[in-house]
Amino acid sequence: MEFSQGDSQNSAPGSVQAAKLNGSRKGPDSQSTTKRLQTELMQLMTSPAPGVSAFPSSDGNLLSWTATIEGPDDTPYTGLTFKLSFAFPSNYPYSPPTVLFKTPIYHPNVDFSGRICLDILKDKWTAAYNIQTILLSLQSLLGEPNNSSPLNGEAAELWDTNPEEFQKKVTGRHRDIEDE
Repeated sequence: MEFSQGDSQNSAPGSVQAAKLNGSRKGPDSQSTTKRLQTELMQLMTSPAPGVSAFPSSDGNLLSWTATIEGPDDTPYTGLTFKLSFAFPSNYPYSPPTVLFKTPIYHPNVDFSGRICLDILKDKWTAAYNIQTILLSLQSLLGEPNNSSPLNGEAAELWDTNPEEFQKKVTGRHRDIEDE
């Protein structure tokens, strides 16, 4: 059996052949982002957390995910399921993903476009966080909103003053959406 000079499996990591091969790859940022997301997907599949899930979108783009959160027990969201979208930047995990509620939700820290006010998705982000920790934090936020920093002032006020009316608004706003 003969091997040509261009046999990539027999090229030393620092060789000219390896340098040529590596030159055709994506940059190191996109490679490490892809590897990190693949690792997180395996973690979500092998050690799922109750009430949360996430998978890459059906178009095969690893930087775009769809997630679900089940409303926690003993909250206005009990029995409801919410779909979210994750858009990962090319320098993830060093920058947070953009996370949006796709399912309409009535919540003090979520606006009517689905944008979320949560410190770990903004200035408190660290690369130690992952998709599962984001989902669990969002699930926790459903039962414990930060009413001192609301995106929906009416929801924050009702949460504090009129739980029955808040529950009606939650139920009135929620609707199941189809997978995209």
